[in-house]
Amino acid sequence: MPTILGQNQYGKAENRVVRITRDGDTYHIKDLNVSVALSGDMDEVHYSGSNANVLPTDTTKNTVFAFAKEHGIQSAEQFGIHLARHFVTSQEPIGTARIRIEEYAWERIATSDANSRFIGADDVKHSFVRKGQETRTTQITYDGQKWEVVSGLKDLTVMNSTNSEFWGYAKDRYTTLKEAYDRILATDVSARWRYNWTDDEERMPNWEKSYEQARKHMLQAFAETYSLSLQQTLYQMGSRIIESRSEIDEIRFSLPNNHHFLVDLEPFGLENDNEVYFAADRPYGLIEATVLRDGAEQRIPVDMTNL
Repeated sequence: MPTILGQNQYGKAENRVVRITRDGDTYHIKDLNVSVALSGDMDEVHYSGSNANVLPTDTTKNTVFAFAKEHGIQSAEQFGIHLARHFVTSQEPIGTARIRIEEYAWERIATSDANSRFIGADDVKHSFVRKGQETRTTQITYDGQKWEVVSGLKDLTVMNSTNSEFWGYAKDRYTTLKEAYDRILATDVSARWRYNWTDDEERMPNWEKSYEQARKHMLQAFAETYSLSLQQTLYQMGSRIIESRSEIDEIRFSLPNNHHFLVDLEPFGLENDNEVYFAADRPYGLIEATVLRDGAEQRIPVDMTNL
């Protein structure tokens, strides 16, 4: 045969599942986008078209919705673990399951208090507004023996309006950028962190708490670092998480430098004392790096576009 089959996988992508949990009159929402990818003994379906080892992608979709009912959604990580374990243990030809999940956060709409003229306003516990901040992500991979859980977030927009500088950089004949001793530092954080939990015999992390704490330490480090470069801030963000969360061994960031340029107001007879900026959306600097616990192996891909 002149050709052979290489790596392959299949599944159902972007299953949008919303799970409502009722606690008396109080409702809770979990809103996920779940993608399933399965791989294993799939040579024949490619070579001859035999579907004997193929669990239909429609079945994987149905499983996502059925598990949302049967198991509930405690966290994106826990839900992905249930799914990955099921596909690998219930289907002999399946050797590895990879579950990718994006979670969209909702918060309750603040309603009028008991003194409001609107009747029953204080009793509303089922109305939500979609949060306009980050999207939470996770990827669970299971091969029947070991787990790999890589979680994170994307599109978390942050800004420091001062306490940031950029100067002393290399220059050549094409350099026109002026050194800055008081600038805006802004970025849209994309981060993925890898948990060191890999075995069912090990104690599983508290996924919800871990995400909340990782996000908190990331934001605190961004706010509290007097930055001489976005690289320095990135390293402080990663270090704070690694030092504070023992369950995380590796974190990778992709941080666009959302440039804010001072507008020249002199033609109008006005002085611009770091007050008015032009926010440029492109081109932008892109700063990327991985921060590791000492002794840990780097496993998160350098290119996170497909993670």
